Amino acid sequence: MIKNFLILFLTLILFSTSTVAENIRVFEFTDEEFKNLQVKKVKGETKWTLGSNENGAYIKAEAEGVGSGLGKEIEIDLNKTPFINITWKVEKDLSGIIENSKKGHDYAARVFVIKKTGATPLSNRAINYVFSSNNIIDQNWPSPYTKKSIDYVLSTTIDKPNTWVTVKANVKEDFMKLHGLDVDNISGVAIMTDTDNSKLKAISYYQNIYFSDK
Repeated sequence: MIKNFLILFLTLILFSTSTVAENIRVFEFTDEEFKNLQVKKVKGETKWTLGSNENGAYIKAEAEGVGSGLGKEIEIDLNKTPFINITWKVEKDLSGIIENSKKGHDYAARVFVIKKTGATPLSNRAINYVFSSNNIIDQNWPSPYTKKSIDYVLSTTIDKPNTWVTVKANVKEDFMKLHGLDVDNISGVAIMTDTDNSKLKAISYYQNIYFSDK
């Protein structure tokens, strides 16, 4: 009887362990982390402020005629955790701009995933997951500045204005679909709110960005 119980107990443990989802959080959005994030200025600097709600910490971005990003080098094994999960909200969007043009290439919210493919940053490939103000979900196009970065619409203010939205994307599959690359890992993640081309004002929020196995 004891032997049978132990076998059953071990089986349950193994089953439970194998079915626990694996999550890798990218940003904590704490004061300590905020000091260490890498700032990439395009023109001027987006105003970033930390806050929290019932779902945890978030970062608020405000940009008017400026653009900058916050990022970190982090290696994510896409064979284990291929899905990026993003919770975000756009309070003030950029309706009316042509987002796939140089003059209108701004987004109230975007999350870059970056794969190093050479010795210099110019050789890197990126997918730019965006909260669009003018296009529908699943539309995508190369950046008007470099074909090595692809804009991909995950959310849109057309149907979700000023609303918290949670989205998910399979980054490994997207690199194959958009870049024709079979990648095993990515090298970094960054968030960006920019209006340096359109000169308009955008306000957005980012929360709970992580990778998961399903």
